[in-house]
Amino acid sequence: MKLRSLLFVPGDRPERFPKAAASGADALILDLEDSVALEKKPEARIAIAEWLAGERQVPCFVRVNPLDGVETLADLAAVIELKPDGIVLPKAEGAAPVRALIELAGGNCPPVLPIASETAAAIFELSSYREVSEHLAGLTWGAEDLPAAIGAATSRNPDGSYTAPYETVRSLVLFAGHAAGVAAIETVYPDIANTEGLAAYIARGQRDGFTGMMAIHPNQVAAINAGFTPSEAQVAHAKAVVAAFAESPGAGALKLDGKMIDQPHLKQARALLARAGG
Repeated sequence: MKLRSLLFVPGDRPERFPKAAASGADALILDLEDSVALEKKPEARIAIAEWLAGERQVPCFVRVNPLDGVETLADLAAVIELKPDGIVLPKAEGAAPVRALIELAGGNCPPVLPIASETAAAIFELSSYREVSEHLAGLTWGAEDLPAAIGAATSRNPDGSYTAPYETVRSLVLFAGHAAGVAAIETVYPDIANTEGLAAYIARGQRDGFTGMMAIHPNQVAAINAGFTPSEAQVAHAKAVVAAFAESPGAGALKLDGKMIDQPHLKQARALLARAGG
């Protein structure tokens, strides 16, 4: 499943589902957690179930409520038999909650996308996702719940960049995703009107090794898809690297376009071509 862009849609706003599906997002995240008030969760479950029962034009994940609450069983009961393409698990704290979610789903659980950074304890469980990698669709993070959980004023500097503790968390989740061999998904960019800021945020995520990003508005999707799709120049260079090593299979290092390349460059090239579908 290609996961460059994952677009959040509040579960109690079914009138938005068709527009979201037509946005070009690689997947939708139909939300039953933060964007839905407690009293509206029952109607949100019904709306999501009706949507999942129809003909799906785009993969649909469902963000259930955290396992530490009382809503998760009702969420799963409403949607699991309709075979969503994935479950987003908020406030995840490593492999154990993933296993618990699978058990709650009765062994019928689709791939899980944990939001792996929303509590202090979660940070110390990041390495454990390798134990359940076969059950994961990817790994992502968030910058809003954690400061609230520890009593911090904010996760951001005045210019919108992350403060040092949250930069650290971002990096740890990035490496945890790659260590588990799954997609590392960048968190949302909340300033919807700031297109220049979004472009810079996407470029930074792609540069650092994230393979996709979550979105909170359909207008963000095209930029995210473009930013996490390898360019023609990148694909051409990757093919040249692969071809160079194919022509010299015993070589540990080669010269290409006047620069030295070695096995890490070959691995990087193959990964890029896999993302590009070639």
